[in-house]
Amino acid sequence: MRKALIVGIDFYENINRLHGCVNDAYAVKNVLERHGDGSPNFGVNTIVASDQRSKVERRILKDLVTELFKDDADIALFYFSGHGYIESTGGYLITSECSDGDDGFSMDELLTIANSSPAKNKVIVLDCCHSGAAGNPSGVSDKSFLSEGVTILTASAKNQYSIENNGSGVFTSLFVDALNGSAANLVGDITPGSVYAHIDQSLGPWEQRPIFKTNVKRFISLREVQPPIDLEDLRKIIVLFPAAEHVFSLDPSYEPTSDSPEPDNTEIFSLLQKYNRINLVKPIDEDHMYFAAMNSTGCRLTVLGAHYWNLVNKNRI
Repeated sequence: MRKALIVGIDFYENINRLHGCVNDAYAVKNVLERHGDGSPNFGVNTIVASDQRSKVERRILKDLVTELFKDDADIALFYFSGHGYIESTGGYLITSECSDGDDGFSMDELLTIANSSPAKNKVIVLDCCHSGAAGNPSGVSDKSFLSEGVTILTASAKNQYSIENNGSGVFTSLFVDALNGSAANLVGDITPGSVYAHIDQSLGPWEQRPIFKTNVKRFISLREVQPPIDLEDLRKIIVLFPAAEHVFSLDPSYEPTSDSPEPDNTEIFSLLQKYNRINLVKPIDEDHMYFAAMNSTGCRLTVLGAHYWNLVNKNRI
């Protein structure tokens, strides 16, 4: 069982309203509900506040979070987009009725609920100002207290703002992009770690900095997409390369446009070119695989290629 609570708050009674949080919530909902092949993924409960009638108050948010984390789901994921606040007593998620900041839903309380949850994996994703305070209980400097299975991904450090651009949070746009496949590995899995890496690499050193905190034995997959290479083709890597350090010799018979192509060799070369395009293989002493064949050099596995060679060799793929 995979459960997700998605909350987006644009409407605020006493402070500045926001304009992209509801859009962000629906974008996250749409990408989490199904895998890339259309099969069901998360069961999503989406709560948005766009006006007075749909406002989300602190008590409502706390009850929803408690409900999310109360059972032994395989994954319980909480996403929040809205205002955030920090002071000496800790960080807060600001709900629709708030006026002072510390009258919001405490990040310490959120952490307590997640830490005590029987769910196997607890994932908290926050797109709000000062969200980096999550996971660091008030009064404790620079230390996180996460129970096993808890992962926190935030849009910014605790002393930073979370930026909106063109009606969407910068962080959430990258988060959705990652889940759509930009953070997938070669078997199509997207993990919290790969999502963070994608967001981290996309934001410069002078921009808001995402924060990643986790206490897990292994990363779980948040979503599956079509892998960039067929798995059967990937598994052939140990056939073409009997050892990770093996050099595969090439000659013009592998290149279909040469004067003497051989069908069996050109079929193999087509697969080697696929490997090259996804950085598993690199030509030797040439810039392109074409010239490696025409000049009779060869190709070898990259560091990434050796990694996947080992996975296939150990029957982990």
